[in-house]
Amino acid sequence: MPPAPIATLVDGLPAAIDTVAAAAAPTHRFLRRGWYRAAIAAYGGTARTMLVTASGIPVAALPIVPLGPRPARLATIPGSYWPFRSFPLAADSDDAVLDALLVILAQTVRALRIGPVYDGDAAAARLIALARARGWSVLDRFVADSWLLDMAAAQAQGWPRNSTLRKNRFHEKHLAEHGTLAWRFLDGADWPAGFDLLADVEQASWIAARTDGSDAKFTATGHGAFWRAAAADPALAAMFRAALLTIDGRPVAFSFDLDAGALRYAIANSYDPAYARHSPGKLLSYRNLVAALGRGVTRVDWGAGDSGYKRVIGAEQGPAIRDWLLLRPGAARWVRLLLALAWRRSARD
Repeated sequence: MPPAPIATLVDGLPAAIDTVAAAAAPTHRFLRRGWYRAAIAAYGGTARTMLVTASGIPVAALPIVPLGPRPARLATIPGSYWPFRSFPLAADSDDAVLDALLVILAQTVRALRIGPVYDGDAAAARLIALARARGWSVLDRFVADSWLLDMAAAQAQGWPRNSTLRKNRFHEKHLAEHGTLAWRFLDGADWPAGFDLLADVEQASWIAARTDGSDAKFTATGHGAFWRAAAADPALAAMFRAALLTIDGRPVAFSFDLDAGALRYAIANSYDPAYARHSPGKLLSYRNLVAALGRGVTRVDWGAGDSGYKRVIGAEQGPAIRDWLLLRPGAARWVRLLLALAWRRSARD
């Protein structure tokens, strides 16, 4: 019999996280040490990591940071809201690995927040199911539905349609009346400097005009610190891709994505509303998707929000996105009830 998995709690974010991420499902290989370090640098917190080894090899890594008052002993998984917050788990791990993780989790925290994650998440869904079976209380709150585009299947059915391409050429012709158009594709060699170009578009977009700008992805007042810190990891920088449209050298539209093998997570897109009449964002999206197909990307995960233009391009509704709260066994009934009420109230807020 192979030795039982061993779980330990270590301060900080050990390099072993990268070992686990490399063995995780392709969809989760971006969950590297640099990803979590960027979250700590941008959003704060003191990280600890629950590490599980099997025969001396790291097979699961669960980073946590405190959530709420310290005496409450609540924790959450750090990371970015986009595309989700989960943890790396070796793809061939069995339930013994997750059992070891649950044991040390119960010794460390009273409750753990996981999410937002998709239904069926390669790591979180297994941990949640096993926790429920082991007597943990499990609460969830619905966040949104996701939207997915199967480009390989769509292409086999004639996507993009010739009529769409004709309309796009018409709009490009009139957009060019404003100046010289340039279509650029940014990759690992362009970060972090490339984020400044994306931030320029956001500064001119509706998000700066109609909101406080805190939800912008790449500005200093938004989440720019996270993406710049994450790009310090060369492996992550190689996964980051962007398409950029400039007019006379001025950035006017972008799409930013994270490529995980054949799957692309569409993280953000924006455009300068001064050119909205000619649909610069839509034009750029089609060019970006066709270029991704040529690179071997076959599916696009658009996450949540604004299903209108996603449906037009061909996306269909995918798994639900939820936040989860796991309460260890033995918690007093009144504690569980209070947390459940607070959890549901926060979902409404």
